[in-house]
Amino acid sequence: MTRVLTMVRRAGWKGFAAAALLVVLCVSPLWAPPVLAHLSFFRVRKVEVRGTRYLAPSLVLARLKIDTTASVWDDTRPLERRIAALPQVRAVTIDRNLPGTLVIHITEDLPVAFVPSRGGLEAVDSAGRVLPIDASRVDVDLPVVATRDTSLLRLLAQIRGSLPRVFDRLSDARRSGPDELVLTLPEALIRAQPGLTVSRLADIIPVERDLVRRGAHVAELDLRFRDQVIARLQ
Repeated sequence: MTRVLTMVRRAGWKGFAAAALLVVLCVSPLWAPPVLAHLSFFRVRKVEVRGTRYLAPSLVLARLKIDTTASVWDDTRPLERRIAALPQVRAVTIDRNLPGTLVIHITEDLPVAFVPSRGGLEAVDSAGRVLPIDASRVDVDLPVVATRDTSLLRLLAQIRGSLPRVFDRLSDARRSGPDELVLTLPEALIRAQPGLTVSRLADIIPVERDLVRRGAHVAELDLRFRDQVIARLQ
């Protein structure tokens, strides 16, 4: 018994009080947070930003506008609305990591292509919205499209999500006429009909593997004919 009492004394009343507060929180979830928000023990001392790829965490922190009086028990909905207003943010949630950390979970609106403009190449999303991505700060490798063709941009978004290895190899995508799409890979051109789907595009993968195995050099892969992939060799 003496040892236990000694350990409690050494731990100090602050630790004991913190543990007691957490117990109160667990058994009184409705009224405890407003009360605890006034305690300095729960002041925000750290903010973690997770899920960003192109969006600078510093921009997220600047948008939060949290000062030294903020508590982790403050309503996070206004903070989420501030972050959601950033053009690159598709969704945001905020979790609490007690006693003093806010964890920001961000789902980015990812770019799918570069579109030429007067100021150079602009990164756009699947809806054609320009995203404020600083290519000098982050590594951005995207195919180029001539205009904000939303149907073509949506296709690129689907390719990015389902066939990322194919997407990473694309250098440009364009319409070569009313009935033809052209996707450019380093090794070959892909010709397809405007209604191209990712499942149809995936048909090139076994064909490419077979051509590599045979040591053949392909110039074009033609998907315009139903259930066929026509390889035109160099």
